[in-house]
Amino acid sequence: MHVFVAGSTGVLGRRVVPALVAAGHRVTALTRRAEAAAGLRAQGVAVAVADAYDREALMRVVSEAGPDVVMHQLTDLSTADLAANARMRDVGTRNLVDAAHAAGVRRIVAQSIAWAYEAGEDPADETTPLDDAATGPRRGTVDGVIALERAACELPEWVVLRYGLFYGPGTWFAADGIKAADARALRLPVGRDVSSFVHVDDAAAAAVAALDWPCGVVNVVDDEPATADEWVPAFARAVGASSAGAVHAPHAHWARGADNHFARKHLNWNPNHHTWRSGFDTI
Repeated sequence: MHVFVAGSTGVLGRRVVPALVAAGHRVTALTRRAEAAAGLRAQGVAVAVADAYDREALMRVVSEAGPDVVMHQLTDLSTADLAANARMRDVGTRNLVDAAHAAGVRRIVAQSIAWAYEAGEDPADETTPLDDAATGPRRGTVDGVIALERAACELPEWVVLRYGLFYGPGTWFAADGIKAADARALRLPVGRDVSSFVHVDDAAAAAVAALDWPCGVVNVVDDEPATADEWVPAFARAVGASSAGAVHAPHAHWARGADNHFARKHLNWNPNHHTWRSGFDTI
């Protein structure tokens, strides 16, 4: 296939682009930074330079590329600004979907998240509604997810990947990442909140596999949702920090984790890192 990768230089895009090439696909990589073009071309891909917020430029480069599939890996998390990332999910996705539609692209694979589900006691599966009643800062995140997923569903064929928390090189959960700094400063709260993780290499492999998956939403998480009481001490040890003295946070009932049964049973997706317990050791 000819795959147009939006977000080609992000933490996931940097893995997806070479994986697509290795799988025999033709790739056009979108970047807003002209200085990144040479490095991308060295990987054997075509390059389109445009900003996702520049609607006309994006329409032009997608039309010129004429891909079979658009892969949406756009994020805006370099400064840990969740509001900026929500805007990218809303406005950036809107522009990308409109450009794909105008260019006659039938299929999109889009990056979403697995912690936007409504509150509940058990890990959420793909039939669980999103938390459209969220309040406070979470509301912006959930609204961005809803906007992204609704836009993606406008194309004839779509796969939305609801990823768990990324860990591994280049992510927030890396030895030199934001969350490692938080662990060393005892800013990672422990408690009953449940999270689901996925190693970033497994996340990239799922994106490539999703080119052939049936339309729908898929949780892409490892096999073991875990409370912060469980995973924070393990992550702290992995990055050379201590969790002794970490603050305890009240339980947020939406923090329930996600279930990967559908991907494992029906799509034959099996993460190499089945659990964060062993996966954290690799960082």
